Amino acid sequence: MSPDGECDESPESERIPDRNRMTRLRRNLSRWYAAHGRELPWRATHDPYRIWISEIMLQQTTVAAVIPYFERFLEQFPTVEVLAAADENEVLRMWEGLGYYSRARNIHRTARQLVAERKGTFPHDAVELQRLPGIGRYTAGAIASFAFDERAPIVEANTLRLYSRLLGYDGDPRSSEGQKLLWRFAEAVLPKANPGRFNQALMELGSTVCTPAAPDCPSCPLRTVCRAFAENRQEEIPRPKPRPKITPVVEASIAVRRGDTYLLRQRRAEERWAGLWDFPRFELGEDQPGHLDRSDEALVPVLHQNLQGPLKELTGIAAEVTAVVTELRHSVTRYRIRLICLEAEYRSGDPTNGDETQQWCRPEDFEELAFSVTGRKLARLLVRRENSGS
Repeated sequence: MSPDGECDESPESERIPDRNRMTRLRRNLSRWYAAHGRELPWRATHDPYRIWISEIMLQQTTVAAVIPYFERFLEQFPTVEVLAAADENEVLRMWEGLGYYSRARNIHRTARQLVAERKGTFPHDAVELQRLPGIGRYTAGAIASFAFDERAPIVEANTLRLYSRLLGYDGDPRSSEGQKLLWRFAEAVLPKANPGRFNQALMELGSTVCTPAAPDCPSCPLRTVCRAFAENRQEEIPRPKPRPKITPVVEASIAVRRGDTYLLRQRRAEERWAGLWDFPRFELGEDQPGHLDRSDEALVPVLHQNLQGPLKELTGIAAEVTAVVTELRHSVTRYRIRLICLEAEYRSGDPTNGDETQQWCRPEDFEELAFSVTGRKLARLLVRRENSGS
């Protein structure tokens, strides 16, 4: 496939629009974007640092959720040099609530690498950008095209859906065959002039018009070149991802109190939410009827008995479970978690002996640390209780 949209002789090339349809596609989309493109904080710049932060934040996260995080993050870390010099806990604290915390750790690593090896400058080339931690093919293409106007293709959630419908591709768009076709189209559709702006237009159309359910086809500037629309198959294409089987589990989080402090531990690299602070936490098993469905009063002695060994092994201390503070429900990937939050009184042991990943912390100092979302909820509940004197 040539950059101008001419077909080659490979089988999937039959799906690529011909030169005339490609020209109409580019013209109609460019006009539509000029009239309907949203003003977003990362679009009013060609600064690769700001574009990079926005693209990493937007992975698995909606635009509406990202905007306040983006603004706060850039206020705290206005340049790649400032980010590189920051402590990891500070970076994670500013990321808290966005989830997928490996993204935050990778941007910190990348910032340090850019400062150490390139004096804080970003490569212009998408291939070079992919050598940086946490930057895959899509993100590299986005930075290269948005910041440097390089003719770099992009395929992400919104454009994957848009391209599949435009091409009428009803196979699995995430398969090797599907990815090959969509990336070829993403490269072929780009104009020679202003490819960065055109990529933005493709993403905008996918996000606001060519939506997963009930796409607004009557308002779409590309409906005359869309195979799925012509065949009335826009609700069927693209083929949906198989839904993972949801596994219910029960976990316990223990707020161990010693005087006016609580024991916190930093989660290890092999654990969920690595690098974040939390109260000692344990998996109890599947969420099913039985001894875990008792009243709070009856549940305390059962959990006290069950958790003594795990607590000692994990933290090096012994404590007496005294109360159920609350229960939290949340989901992580394919797990639906019932989290029983407990309070306990310290009895013996020294968790801080040579271990910097555990510390006793006063409630008024909780805000200085980066917590998991559920850890933060429990921490704030404890602070409220302290302040109310209960």
